[in-house]
Amino acid sequence: MDFAQRAAQLSEAIISHRHWLHQHAELSLQEHETTAYLAGQLRELGIPVQTFEDYPGCIATIQGGKPGKTVMLRADIDALPIQENSGVDFQSQNPGVMHACGHDCHASMLLGAAQMLWESREELNGTVKLLFQSGEEVFIGSHYYWDQGHLSDVDAAMGLHVWATAPSGSLCVQDGPLMASCDNFKITVHGVSCHGSTPNIGKDAIVAASAIIMALQTVVSRISDPRDMLVVTVGKIQAGTQFNIITDTAVLEGTVRAHGPEARQLAADNIRRIVETTAAAMGCTADLEYNFLEPPVRNDDIALNEIARGAARKLFGPEVLATTTPATGSEDFSYLMEKIPSSLFVFLGCYDEETDSVHPVHNEKFKINEDILQVGAAHYAQFAADYLAKNAGGAQ
Repeated sequence: MDFAQRAAQLSEAIISHRHWLHQHAELSLQEHETTAYLAGQLRELGIPVQTFEDYPGCIATIQGGKPGKTVMLRADIDALPIQENSGVDFQSQNPGVMHACGHDCHASMLLGAAQMLWESREELNGTVKLLFQSGEEVFIGSHYYWDQGHLSDVDAAMGLHVWATAPSGSLCVQDGPLMASCDNFKITVHGVSCHGSTPNIGKDAIVAASAIIMALQTVVSRISDPRDMLVVTVGKIQAGTQFNIITDTAVLEGTVRAHGPEARQLAADNIRRIVETTAAAMGCTADLEYNFLEPPVRNDDIALNEIARGAARKLFGPEVLATTTPATGSEDFSYLMEKIPSSLFVFLGCYDEETDSVHPVHNEKFKINEDILQVGAAHYAQFAADYLAKNAGGAQ
């Protein structure tokens, strides 16, 4: 099948799917109406689809006409707690909930790819699984599908995200790091309360917390390799009850982002050391809760990346390929990439000044030029077909 041509023919339907999903935006792990719509559209096409009584999202399966491996295509489906101000005429009907991260785009493109792959199923050398995933924005949405064994037969996987740092309609298939890990921490400093006029008889948790904040800056500036991307941020402080009381408790919360596993672990180890020793130097103690949430998104399977680049060139010529600076934001698809080593993640550029599509994701004014949806749908489908063809005869 000529997926570029067929995607162009399906463009109006793909856009229609996107408008419905955008208008019916639902928060993470609450995407029940969204799931029902997606499953209904898949079943209308005749595609077998699995839903779950205890969890939103669904998995469609397209069995090819020839034996082969199994490849998974993933789209996330949740929205954000943002009041929309994009100006589009199909704004979210749910107050305070908006598809400001493009997940409606991903799901509609994957529906388009599903139709094309279903129509060409007799030509496929294996099986395609289509994961419409709940809860990407809460870090753990992807875990359910793997942990419950629904993806244990997958040999390779691809995720895709619209991205406003690349030109509209371009495809970024890059080797190495693409997005950062996301780990969060909570530090509770314990001191001794006293009156502000007699600080000598207490242990000031605020002073100790301040010293910890300043010392944490050295993790990036003096401990990590400057060639490795690393961010350590304290974003929240809670302390004190009265202007003239030295408090006995201060709570700090923050996040760590890294592009590589070494920098990620280095940060965790040194944050613990700094927190404990700095608090002790101030006569206080401190507890650290450190949560490893999402690993980095890394396209380390170079052969798989080349299949994706080849698919893009086949569809739209070499000029469709672009590069962009790796992001410091995180992505829940990374959990599946960790479980399925032969995986990659693609950015679909959506920056377009002519249509005022210039705002980043998670912005109340985020929007796209919808002409790019057919590009993403075609690339999903072409990558799956090409991967299966290249691995024809592989074990099922």
